[in-house]
Amino acid sequence: MEVQALLIMFREVLEALLIVGIITTYLKRMDNKQYTKYVWLGAGLAVLASAGVAMLFQVVFTGFTSMGSEMYLKIGIMLVSALLLTQMVFWMASHSKDLKGDMEGKMNRFISTGNIVGMVIHSFLVVLREGVETVFFFAAITGGNIGAGIQGWGAITGVIIAFIVSYFFFKGTMKVTLKTFFKITSAFIILIAAGLLVQAISMMQDLSIIGSVIPHLYDLTWFLPEHSIDYDHYLRDHGVAPILSGDIGIFLKALFGYSSMPSIEEVIAYIGYFVGIYLLTSNKGIEKKEISNQISDIKSQA
Repeated sequence: MEVQALLIMFREVLEALLIVGIITTYLKRMDNKQYTKYVWLGAGLAVLASAGVAMLFQVVFTGFTSMGSEMYLKIGIMLVSALLLTQMVFWMASHSKDLKGDMEGKMNRFISTGNIVGMVIHSFLVVLREGVETVFFFAAITGGNIGAGIQGWGAITGVIIAFIVSYFFFKGTMKVTLKTFFKITSAFIILIAAGLLVQAISMMQDLSIIGSVIPHLYDLTWFLPEHSIDYDHYLRDHGVAPILSGDIGIFLKALFGYSSMPSIEEVIAYIGYFVGIYLLTSNKGIEKKEISNQISDIKSQA
């Protein structure tokens, strides 16, 4: 869970810092430094609002727990989080090149019209989006205990790394481009999203919400059990210990959705998710190439 928390918090905080940093840097460069306080005001209010969303979410989850329906809420959170994580990766990939120009254009409109309220609201919404997404993701990876997840070493480390990376980025001393950096972290985010999807399917099968054609496609408990309890039970029943510890299985299950005895539906969903991601990225690459070719043709005709 802590590694998941680190990656998610790092990505969300870094995106928010980059957007706010781009805006404030631009305002300073255009001799409009007096407006930066309004940008930070909006960002600060968004952080407080995100904390409020987290507390509200915790209250709602507690209510579901008291009614004995927390498992259904967990499944819903996992599915929504998997979708949001996937969307986050695609959004950053498609907007990373135009992000700077888009932010600067909006600031120009706010300054030219004297719309200070709009400036505050814009920075507020930008940061709030990252905050709300973080609440959802932490609810998914912690099983609803958002407070414990945010207070863990993974979340704290993620925030620290995000601040360090953004600092070096705006100082111009960062050697690795953000595009490369986001590609690497996006790969891990996609793995986390796939794991959440598979875990949601497994929970739905446990609750008999959906059935299974083959409940256990294979059994790798002898090699790597997915929990320390499975490790102990295998040792008790077979007289020999599994090759790898169940603690490793817990880590891989939390990070990538590993299962030592998956159903055929889990395996299909896991593989299908990556196939879908590949096809979507391939189509985007083809579209970009076609647009580039069309632009070249127009230029040659002119």
